[in-house]
Amino acid sequence: TKMTLLLLCLGLTLICAQEEENNAVTSNFDLSKISGEWYSVLLVSDCREKIEEDGSMRVFVEHIDYLGDSSLTFKLHEIENGTCTEINLACKPTEKNAIYKGRNVVDILETDYDNYIYFYNKNFKNGETFLLLELYGRERFVKYCEEHGIVKENIFDLTKDHCAIHKYASLS
Repeated sequence: TKMTLLLLCLGLTLICAQEEENNAVTSNFDLSKISGEWYSVLLVSDCREKIEEDGSMRVFVEHIDYLGDSSLTFKLHEIENGTCTEINLACKPTEKNAIYKGRNVVDILETDYDNYIYFYNKNFKNGETFLLLELYGRERFVKYCEEHGIVKENIFDLTKDHCAIHKYASLS
């Protein structure tokens, strides 16, 4: 099937990417190079129920656009009542590498622009906070999770999620 072929290609790309020279950027990001199509690969949180099925932060990225003023827009999807629903978010810059949306502060941790990007999201709601780390693309994500005190068991592979399957099925 097309989905199996897509996952096989993703796996082969991951293997090839690990063997190539690392061109990681960890600061002074060129946000214009982030624009384009992205795929959610892994999602991690210190509050597991937020990213489990029907969790409020279980979203799937499709596209990121740079607006030219250091702002980004994200086209995301979530499963709502069994249906894949589109979400559009705009983020404005703050200090450091952070971008801000509502009750979320999002840091870009690392990217090589062509293969992967790591986002670190700190959510503030009702006097509580939780952490969300997202991998769009591939590579050393588990290391970042462990460095931030999040156990490997809290990593969800979004390539196996229903919303992603609906997305790819609609392409056929």
